[in-house]
Amino acid sequence: MTSDLKLLAQEVLEGNWQDGFTIPCKGLYPFQWNWDSGFIALGWAHLDMERAKAEFRSLLKGQWSNGFLPHIVFHNEAESYFPGPEVWDVGRSPDAPQARTSGITQPPVLGYILELLYEISGEPLLDFIDEIFPALYAWHHYFYTRRDPNKEGLVYICHNWEAGTDNTPVWDAVWEGLDSPEYELNRRDTQHVDASNRPSNREYQHYIHLVELFKSWDYDDVQIAEKSPFLIQDPLFNSLLIRSNESLIHLGKRIGKDVEVAQLQKWQALSKAHFHKKLFSEQRKAYVYFDLRANRRLDALSSSSFTPLLAGIPDAETAGDIVKTHLDKGRFTGVGPSYFLCPSFDPESPSFDPKRYWRGPVWINLNWLIYQGLNRYGFNKVAENVRRDTLALLEECGFYEYFDPRRDLDPGHFRGYGGNHFSWSAALYLDLIRRKAL
Repeated sequence: MTSDLKLLAQEVLEGNWQDGFTIPCKGLYPFQWNWDSGFIALGWAHLDMERAKAEFRSLLKGQWSNGFLPHIVFHNEAESYFPGPEVWDVGRSPDAPQARTSGITQPPVLGYILELLYEISGEPLLDFIDEIFPALYAWHHYFYTRRDPNKEGLVYICHNWEAGTDNTPVWDAVWEGLDSPEYELNRRDTQHVDASNRPSNREYQHYIHLVELFKSWDYDDVQIAEKSPFLIQDPLFNSLLIRSNESLIHLGKRIGKDVEVAQLQKWQALSKAHFHKKLFSEQRKAYVYFDLRANRRLDALSSSSFTPLLAGIPDAETAGDIVKTHLDKGRFTGVGPSYFLCPSFDPESPSFDPKRYWRGPVWINLNWLIYQGLNRYGFNKVAENVRRDTLALLEECGFYEYFDPRRDLDPGHFRGYGGNHFSWSAALYLDLIRRKAL
């Protein structure tokens, strides 16, 4: 089975390759996405390192002059996705590039992935690392100088799409206070997949309203920080920034980037000094979110709540509490109704929905991040449970976008949802089968 699925994973990546970059999947996502390309590059690294490099190079063509790296680069023409480049209208910003892009970013996984590529390839990759290091450093510089208004080493996201976890119920508390216009939407996603598994139209109106606000401010970071109704310090986003800082520090030392390394170390120390203190909930035994606009914690739990393990944030005792409470026969595995690890939202919450996008289904990329974090702390048995569940879902369903976490479904109920032949599901499968089981 493994050999057949490995071949299929390779075919998925080959089928989504667009002569320089890889789309997430045909129809539903026809352009290049930021953090998708990071995970996809890791998959390519096991097959063809030159294509892994191409993912980075192609994405960096969309970098803005201020270091900002957008979440979509519209290299090609396609009518199957909304909102397209004309909706974003990023030319309003003096920092925008000639390339057509979106006006928001995504979780900064690229530095971490680059270090993993180096672990696979070794010294021959150093020239490539030297080539793209300045661009990745500029992106991190952007975050710490433009997205950290309190100078505490915790950067904000200004749009739910920047979190990567688009419609998590965590945001419901924000939407309650947002009176967005009822835009007439030209959605294309629901023409490709079941609308009941996607964000609602009302949620999409909030998403587009934020874009319209950013456009009215010409994507000026100062105005966004002062006025955006969505301004969140997200545990996943900041965990990946910190983990990527760590990787860029390691790599920068190898290529003689002493000045940049020194600055990264300062940012890293600041981030680690405040992350646990501000975002850890003793009551929930996990990391939560902080709403800067309303000056409040958002105490809902999601799979993002466990990603600080990847960044080495908690001490050993706290990490043990997190794992015991949630992942080792805990809240996210379920008792009675049991779940594949790791549901994307708290299964004990009334807002949990096992079929609707980020409101409950398992996502392969979050599982991969949690797996890596568990191994970092020596929770190898629980990490292997995550790996085993992830592989089981992929072997049962194939390379779908997300998966129903309920172990006991009615006979004939297929648990794969969203886009099929999904690139990061295939790419991370190729990485996970190379990880040793216990």
